[in-house]
Amino acid sequence: MLKTKQIFIHETAIVSPKAQIGEGCYIGPYSTIGDNVVLGNNVRIESHVVIDGCTEIGDETHIFPFVSIGLAPQDLKYKGEQTKVIIGRRNQIREFVTIHRGTAGGGGTTLIGDDNLLMAQAHVAHDCQIGKGVIMANGATLAGHVVVDDGATIGAYSGVHQFCRVGREAFIGGYSVIVKDALPFGICQGNHAKCYGLNVVGMKRRNYPKETIRKLHHAYHLLLSSKLNTSQALEKIKQEITDCPEVDLIVNFIETSQRGVIK
Repeated sequence: MLKTKQIFIHETAIVSPKAQIGEGCYIGPYSTIGDNVVLGNNVRIESHVVIDGCTEIGDETHIFPFVSIGLAPQDLKYKGEQTKVIIGRRNQIREFVTIHRGTAGGGGTTLIGDDNLLMAQAHVAHDCQIGKGVIMANGATLAGHVVVDDGATIGAYSGVHQFCRVGREAFIGGYSVIVKDALPFGICQGNHAKCYGLNVVGMKRRNYPKETIRKLHHAYHLLLSSKLNTSQALEKIKQEITDCPEVDLIVNFIETSQRGVIK
């Protein structure tokens, strides 16, 4: 017979009998778990954590003290409708992070994927969509409806305006203000942020082929340094750079942008 891993709930924690708690979970002192919370297996919740609302948290996620997840959004249009937070597996959610549930007007769900690191005091507002492998440094803030693609890094105390997108593996420098979409694979920094080119260091660390980096360099040159406008640069990129999914991703990202891209 298979043995199930024991659940540990500290005697001072308040856990609703309606909550669903997976095998091997640890719930620390003075933490509060609401009626509609679902915890996967081996979730570890340290002391003084509040998790409420319709919130799902995936296996092996580690939540540190004073985190708040699933409470009502800071949106005056929110009228108490039932909305969700869904968090994937193996996330590290550090001290004082706040993650708010969605709104009816924004799709109803705040979604965070797998293997992300949210450092202390980071904030994820209503209806945000975060991919996998994302790093939000200390105090990084996402306003409502922000999309952050896989592998992106948002530096300490940076703010991302509502409805903006942060592209795949983009790097946002510390103390930046993002008011347009941040290009995939690029480095953006400043208030308001500007794009300073390709994140070559990040791409080498992720073992991208030299030929891919070369093609992306060329695409960034056409976008940022060629004195072409964006439409002209995109046409040049399509003509001159072929067989590169990463460049195709940048082209699609720009063509689908609603707020314009940072250049």
